[in-house]
Amino acid sequence: MTSQFSRRAALVVGSLFPMATAAQTPSWPQRPIRMVVPFAAGGGTDLSTRIIAPKLSELLGQPVVVDNRPGAGGTLGTAEVVKAPPDGTSFLMATLSTVGLAVGLYRSLPYDPERDLVAVHPTVLVPIALVVHPSLNVRTVPEFVALLKANPGKYSYGSAGNGTSGHIAGAAFLTLTGTDALHVPYRGSGPVFNDLLAGTVHFTFDITGLIKPHHTAGTLRALGMATPERSPELPDVPTFIEQGLPAYRAYSWYGVFAPKDTPAPIVARMSDAIETALADASIAQRLAEQGLVPMRDFTPEKFQKFLAEELAYWVPIVRATGARVD
Repeated sequence: MTSQFSRRAALVVGSLFPMATAAQTPSWPQRPIRMVVPFAAGGGTDLSTRIIAPKLSELLGQPVVVDNRPGAGGTLGTAEVVKAPPDGTSFLMATLSTVGLAVGLYRSLPYDPERDLVAVHPTVLVPIALVVHPSLNVRTVPEFVALLKANPGKYSYGSAGNGTSGHIAGAAFLTLTGTDALHVPYRGSGPVFNDLLAGTVHFTFDITGLIKPHHTAGTLRALGMATPERSPELPDVPTFIEQGLPAYRAYSWYGVFAPKDTPAPIVARMSDAIETALADASIAQRLAEQGLVPMRDFTPEKFQKFLAEELAYWVPIVRATGARVD
């Protein structure tokens, strides 16, 4: 499992193919561009998009406006972009959950990611960690597992919505450890952390950028990184591997998609703009502060191939957890 993750991480951040030069489209854009984020404001997808959007506005010469459309684990906003005119005025900031995990979770998903969307460019790789409310009085993953086993069904975990990476990370963790807890879906990570801080829910799986300030302040406690290495953002938090769960992995990624039939020159120009934005040192630094790893050296074709590989990898894992949302 470790080698599988390492190979996938290398694929995500490595430079495997040379960048193609986009066809010039001097007539585009002539109007503001809407970047739909299918989650509530304040979560990782929203924050990273707002870091990148101003640079895209500068590069493209038109405002790139972030439009939050939360609901149904990100599938409502995704479906809205699927139905949008393919004229380069609407794009989607998708996540692994909305265009990957959802395929294994929904019996009647209102879109097919490979058929109904055009891959433009990924933005960031997203390491995920387990964080708990300090009232649980546990400091390690083994202690947490023992607590859950002693109290089946007593505790709850929040996620940004049904079918999101946090949902599947939690479901996979419970399956692997033979434990039971209630899943509480929200409309984004922001509301999850509000309730986690209040003790309304007891734990979650999310990005280090959202966890770090609370872990540092002691208002929440991060127990484990679900990646092979520790995070520079949370260097005192050991990995699940270090704590005796080498089979457990969880990560996400974000990336931009366009409606089907969006002209290839528009897709190529937006892809080049995202690549340039991710190469900007100040943007890379701000993303790093959120625990996010820029995904560089992608073309639309390479991203489309990557999506197909992610579907082949994750959908069987999702189905093996037995998690369903409809």
